[in-house]
Amino acid sequence: MMYNIINACSDLGVDVDGANNGPLLISKNLNNKMINKFITVNKVDCKKSKSIHDLKKNLNEVNIFNKELYDKVIETLNSKIFPITIGGDHSIAVGSALGSQMVNKNLGIIWIDAHLDYNTFETTITGNLHGLPLAAINGLCDDLTKFHNGNFYNPKNTVIIGYRSNELNKDKEIENAKKAGITIFDNNDIKKYGIENILNKAIDIASNNTSGIHISYDLDIIDKQYAPGVSVPEVDGINLDTAYKIAEILNNNLNIIKSLDLVEFNPNYDINNKTLIVALNILNMIIKTNT
Repeated sequence: MMYNIINACSDLGVDVDGANNGPLLISKNLNNKMINKFITVNKVDCKKSKSIHDLKKNLNEVNIFNKELYDKVIETLNSKIFPITIGGDHSIAVGSALGSQMVNKNLGIIWIDAHLDYNTFETTITGNLHGLPLAAINGLCDDLTKFHNGNFYNPKNTVIIGYRSNELNKDKEIENAKKAGITIFDNNDIKKYGIENILNKAIDIASNNTSGIHISYDLDIIDKQYAPGVSVPEVDGINLDTAYKIAEILNNNLNIIKSLDLVEFNPNYDINNKTLIVALNILNMIIKTNT
């Protein structure tokens, strides 16, 4: 299997700067014989909105970016190459995940993240669009998905792993998620049952009566002592053994995984390249050969 690395260089979905610089830094240090080529999608040149009163921050610019990313993912898949999209804030997953859905028609999705990312425009209190992408991928945010003419992801085949957010509006997000019917395995579930059991259950759910799975892996699931270089860290994350076990299990299931994101590396907050090294290790573990 060969891979295209798509650098999704945008931080327009979050009100802190720097995540747009993460993808190229990772790619610069990623040397793997399984990589076919590197593709870069850059955010549009604009004055980034950070206003607390703007509840649709940078919406037009995010849509322009995601449409271009969407097209690159579709082009890669139509070339029979596996797309790995490196973000960038998590709003980029709207383009990458829906691009994969457009080609593969009936995918499930596993969202590996400290946050639900399940706000809608009716429930967001920040207007930061990186808090809406999973809801958008499930078809709940029309203003973020106007470029997509195919199926959305079925909530019954949508799984979140690692949730532990302390955000102020988390109750509204949880209500959205429960109403939609997605499956949530939180951080306590990982501690209780182990990541191998949880991820294997997630794969079963996401792949049930589907054509495959899209994976969206947010580095903020990892505890900030090991991966400080993210835009919105949360306390009490997973350790590196668990983070790498996830990568190993994903590698063992590439027969049903059709596309993948690794997102939210923000070099502005990294310390001694800790997070960069973790990101590189995760990617190399996922795309290693099994011979």
